[in-house]
Amino acid sequence: MTTPAAQRWRRRLPDTAMSDGAPTLARRLGRIDLTAMGVGTIVGAGIFVITGVAAAEKAGPSIVLSFVLAGTVCVLVALCYSELAAMVPVSGSAYTYTYATLGEGPAFLVGWNLLLEFVIAGAAVAIGWSGTTVSALDSLFGITIPKAIAAGPTEGGIVNLPAMLIIGAIVAVLVGEVSLTARITKVLVGVTIGVLVLVVAVGAPHIDVQNWTPFAPFGVSGIIGGAAIAFFAFLGFDVVAASAEEARNPRRDIPFAIIGTVLIATVLYALVSAVLTGMAPFATLNNGAPIATAFDGLKIGWIGNVIVIASIIALTKGLLMIVYAQVRLGFAMCRDRLLPFGLAQTGKRSTPVRLTLLLGTVCAAIAGLLPIDIVVELVNIGALSAFAVVCIGVLVLRKAEPERERPFRTPFVPVVPVLALVGCVLLATTLDGLTWVRFAVWVLVGVAVYLGYGRKRSTLAPVAVR
Repeated sequence: MTTPAAQRWRRRLPDTAMSDGAPTLARRLGRIDLTAMGVGTIVGAGIFVITGVAAAEKAGPSIVLSFVLAGTVCVLVALCYSELAAMVPVSGSAYTYTYATLGEGPAFLVGWNLLLEFVIAGAAVAIGWSGTTVSALDSLFGITIPKAIAAGPTEGGIVNLPAMLIIGAIVAVLVGEVSLTARITKVLVGVTIGVLVLVVAVGAPHIDVQNWTPFAPFGVSGIIGGAAIAFFAFLGFDVVAASAEEARNPRRDIPFAIIGTVLIATVLYALVSAVLTGMAPFATLNNGAPIATAFDGLKIGWIGNVIVIASIIALTKGLLMIVYAQVRLGFAMCRDRLLPFGLAQTGKRSTPVRLTLLLGTVCAAIAGLLPIDIVVELVNIGALSAFAVVCIGVLVLRKAEPERERPFRTPFVPVVPVLALVGCVLLATTLDGLTWVRFAVWVLVGVAVYLGYGRKRSTLAPVAVR
């Protein structure tokens, strides 16, 4: 017997289309497209930056175990995501799943936190892209970009124009058909993975095992702390869930792509981090270009240029997927009228043009004018909170609707969801106290928006109030 809340959910959210005339997205993505989009987001800026910082500050050579730990937590969460994604194959990811299991209020807060995660992450990646590209133009071609248009006001400039321009280019791609986004992503993913294979192949013969001693200089707490930082690098699989409504066969392909994405990324991160910490003392990798640092001593000039170009490609595709995910999340919330419904309207190519332009503008403004430093931790805490709710959602729905069809079933319930939940909580406890304060403020703002706007106009509110 289903609960009244579950019955209400089923009435208002059919599996393949919206029966009330609300806008929908075209189903054009296959399992390879979806996997490429997930890998394209995960195997991006993180592997070129986070490996060095996490090794130097947290884990040392045991950063390999940190990536394995973060990847394991993400695999457990991915199994929970997969069950709900196959049952509810529409846009919105964790927001949609929370709506289906815990109701409108908790769902709004999950969506609100994920919007924070995606917008801040997009701005941070755009700023990183700007810095890397400006440096590459100078070192490779002798082209110097004036600081006035390459940095924000607090960094001695006027505006970070390259960061704003790359977001503009990303928005231009995203307002086209989603199949175009998928094709571009597959090409960029192929190039990035090829470069990483090259890094491992060239670097492995130069490993000095003395650099792995001591293997865990900061102990178990260092491994866990490294995993909390490394977790930022694994957030891309949420993009796969966010694209469920555009998958041709979501019940089969979404679980495949989510789990495949996390496994591929975990192997790549572990291999690259092992090679880097074996090639150079881990303390020397504490910078924004650890791969280049590790290879400097080999006197192989050409590989440095390849790594710089690969970094720009990785940042570009990562930004593409982050902006894509924030738009699909916002689309789901607007369609449910928790945010302005008009923003969910789709254009000729079945893409939410208005929302893409709005969120792209906000992201570009942040990237162009503000520095992104401590605030980046909000990305992790927002994601961890959403992932924890998804794990709870699997447990709740198994209890509330045990007979409901599940095209993909999370194995070993309740063990897997509980372990995933514990992993999320464990990683969250390592974050800075000030991050929790900022997160609490953002949540309070979200509660005010929901009570003052969303609850009165949502699809569950009286029609007259909308």
